[in-house]
Amino acid sequence: MFSGAFEFLFTTAASWALMPLLLWCGMWVLRETGNTVLVLVGGLVWAGVSGYFIDDIDRAGGHIPILALAAYVLLGTALAGADTSRRD
Repeated sequence: MFSGAFEFLFTTAASWALMPLLLWCGMWVLRETGNTVLVLVGGLVWAGVSGYFIDDIDRAGGHIPILALAAYVLLGTALAGADTSRRD
């Protein structure tokens, strides 16, 4: 009845933990500073988006709809411009 439940929970948790890390690493490679807002909000939104579309990605060949991914990319692009380290 619960075959594959451990693997499913492990990969979901890994996705939720790795997305903020990947966002931070990408900004680090680009030598950007002040990306705390991007990492925190981007990670939380990723957990929400992947949780909402969990039934779509829980099958062979499943994926998140392209419009949801495009909205996530646009949000990430907007958040990348929110530099919290600048003091005017």
